[in-house]
Amino acid sequence: MTAISLGMPDVPIKLAERRKSRQIQVGSVAVGGDAPVSVQSMTTTRTSDIGATLQQIAELTASGCQIVRVACPTQDDADALATIARKSQIPVIADIHFQPKYVFAAIDAGCAAVRVNPGNIKQFDDKVREIAKAASGAGVPIRIGVNAGSLDPRLLEKYGKATPEALAESALWEASLFEEHDFRDIKISVKHNDPVVMVAAYRLLAQKCDYPLHLGVTEAGPAFQGTIKSAVAFGALLAEGIGDTIRVSLSAPPAEEVKVGIQILESLNLRQRRLEIVSCPSCGRAQVDVYKLADQVTAGLEGMEVPLRVAVMGCVVNGPGEAREADLGVASGNGKGQIFVKGEVIKTVPESKIVETLIEEAMKLAEQMEDAGVASGEPQVSVS
Repeated sequence: MTAISLGMPDVPIKLAERRKSRQIQVGSVAVGGDAPVSVQSMTTTRTSDIGATLQQIAELTASGCQIVRVACPTQDDADALATIARKSQIPVIADIHFQPKYVFAAIDAGCAAVRVNPGNIKQFDDKVREIAKAASGAGVPIRIGVNAGSLDPRLLEKYGKATPEALAESALWEASLFEEHDFRDIKISVKHNDPVVMVAAYRLLAQKCDYPLHLGVTEAGPAFQGTIKSAVAFGALLAEGIGDTIRVSLSAPPAEEVKVGIQILESLNLRQRRLEIVSCPSCGRAQVDVYKLADQVTAGLEGMEVPLRVAVMGCVVNGPGEAREADLGVASGNGKGQIFVKGEVIKTVPESKIVETLIEEAMKLAEQMEDAGVASGEPQVSVS
């Protein structure tokens, strides 16, 4: 008889083989190839305000951001890049629009990479030779970032609007210009505010090149709408093995973008899961306030880094089964809760003691997991 494993389930088989892409190095972060999918964000400060920019980068770093992009629309911003690149704890990408001279300034400043938008840089094609030479000499990758809102006029005339074909063709055309100068240290993005168009564009790119791809739904919107759009689009592509870095674009503080991005990767088992609260949506069967219980447990365990699954269940239909399948769980009803640890009932406590007991048991489990070295590393894939 095959033993049934209780407690934290094994990581399921991955949804798809990763698309094979060339690997580039963005500072200390490998992008593409077999490197893990990385999470990026962008500062909202004026880059010329070095103190404020470095403070926001520190906040982003603390939230889990791995690569940060800073805007460079003025000479004052360009002048600040060297200090920011030197003092940032994570690689800095300079974001360049309109003025090609700032591309060279960013390379000279020691930025880990440069993002260019060929569609809104005048005579960009004429500058490719110089940019390729400078970037190659400094070992700095170039991200070709095509946006629906600033597509090359030639492609707009050809296709009538920013179609998936137009976005992909624009990016591949610019990449080909760099290839003419033997420069292939390139990452590509083709962003659109419509997830359906965006997904189609990246699928086209994935078929036609082997460059690493940076995923993004541009102008995704306020936090709720933008989260949904990004999760849908990233989920569709990452589930097909497409995507090497991601940025969730929200009308919200940058650290919130990072949290959403990390959660998307964890949900797809592309990143080591941390604390996960499994809780029911509540229904007429619930005999406790599940919303309140789940919120209190989540608040009590905030900041926990180990991959611990905690089930907070409110009735006897699914409660015992879900609680049994988690590292730690409670099945509640009739004013009390059965506390499960690794599939076994260890005690029954009054409703007023559920939160306190779960937090205590979670801390014990976390300590055991940390002692066993479970808190770090990539998830282990089980094929059994």
